Amino acid sequence: NKAENRCGHQAFLDLALAPALLDIVEQVIGPDIVLWGCHLFCKPGETGREVPWHQDGKYWPIRPLATCTLWLALDEANSENGCMHVIPGSHAEKRLYRHHEDVNPALALYQVLDADQFDADKAVDIALLPGQFSLHDIYMVHGSTANRSGKRRAGLAIRYMPATSLFDRSIGPRDTGARAGDPRYANFADRPTWLARGVDRTDCHGGNDFSIGHV
Repeated sequence: NKAENRCGHQAFLDLALAPALLDIVEQVIGPDIVLWGCHLFCKPGETGREVPWHQDGKYWPIRPLATCTLWLALDEANSENGCMHVIPGSHAEKRLYRHHEDVNPALALYQVLDADQFDADKAVDIALLPGQFSLHDIYMVHGSTANRSGKRRAGLAIRYMPATSLFDRSIGPRDTGARAGDPRYANFADRPTWLARGVDRTDCHGGNDFSIGHV
């Protein structure tokens, strides 16, 4: 039911808070870590949709923008079934490039990076075996092709941000370009967050709220 879907499952939370994963994330974003998202992405064989080139920072109400996404492969992910591909180094300047809105229902996202903002010829596939994972930054230019193979491609994306950033619930879906009624619509106002490790460093901004959305 909807309540169960919103609450998620304890097994996913246990995995996201596993010390072994936090040890790895800490090397990237430091010792004070907030868990704010865990998404299961599945591209069914032959029908899995394309994820257009984009930057995650176009969507998320985090200020300042900062997140490390740990993408854990549940199935083998390769170029045939639509693995993630990235533009190496595109995160280095820590800036958002120009996007435009595309409401094409064949796309999994609606904010698409303008073609003149990057060089697609530099793309590198992130091929993974089940149980392997990759890490990518909030500014990394990435996407994935549609799954035209007969093999499912499923993966778990776990989102962590440094506790020096604020998960700003006042930034609503309209500000991130979403539209009510669209299955890609996301309301962050009641999304639960967890202080996974360390201490919250955002007191000067009112502090992160770790009670909203918890059941």
